[in-house]
Amino acid sequence: MEKFLIIAGPCALENEEIPLEVAEKIAELSKEYPQFEFVFKGSFDKANRTSVHSFRGIGLEKGLEVLKRVKEKFGLKTTTDVHETWQVKPVSQVVDIVQIPAFLCRQTDLLLEAARSGKAVNVKKGQFLAPWDTKHIVEKLSYGGAKEIYLTERGTTFGYNNLVVDFRSLPIMKQHAKVIYDATHSVQLPGGAGGQSGGMREFIFPLLRAAVAVGVDGLFMEVHPNPPEAKSDSATQIYLDDFPFIVEFLAEILPLLNRYWNKNLR
Repeated sequence: MEKFLIIAGPCALENEEIPLEVAEKIAELSKEYPQFEFVFKGSFDKANRTSVHSFRGIGLEKGLEVLKRVKEKFGLKTTTDVHETWQVKPVSQVVDIVQIPAFLCRQTDLLLEAARSGKAVNVKKGQFLAPWDTKHIVEKLSYGGAKEIYLTERGTTFGYNNLVVDFRSLPIMKQHAKVIYDATHSVQLPGGAGGQSGGMREFIFPLLRAAVAVGVDGLFMEVHPNPPEAKSDSATQIYLDDFPFIVEFLAEILPLLNRYWNKNLR
């Protein structure tokens, strides 16, 4: 059986210190829980911020340097977003998984370029997309030669400034590729805090439990030492001190659930 994937890290790479602090904790957990595959996540650019005045990141060059340091110092696999085709080549030379943001999930040229990189590709399902339509994303990636494909559920637009998770989407998308549940973006309130996105952090753990019970191949979680002070997604990142508890929960519950996931009832 393949290892359960845990993608975790700060939303934006704000500086060099915070990513290394988070990566150190993830590395400790990876040794304590070898049954999981841990991947460090950090965005060098948040290109779809609500306001033009919002912090976006430290840029491609510096961001890749930070991701290299994470890999070299802690031995962790890494992932980050790409927004344009030209970014795929330099990013794929550093990371293990190339991530496609939700708003760009149908961009054919970007998908094909990511597929041709030879790296695993994780596509965030757009907030506007039906789960059964993700088959077309997988077809594009397969056409481009991608060998390892993930689809990530991160909530669906439900009225203005609101997202909901239709948990039917998880088994539907699993018909086409491996599925990850984004535990932090799924509780966002896009643009719901004036010039920035809000969120309901109190629902992260309850919905995470639901997704694991339904059956996923991994979890995506944004983690920060002090979320209220984070420069991006401050309302929905998980406190770094709380992260070990979530991993402990997964270690205890997944062996039990594995017995039942593959049972198809009439």
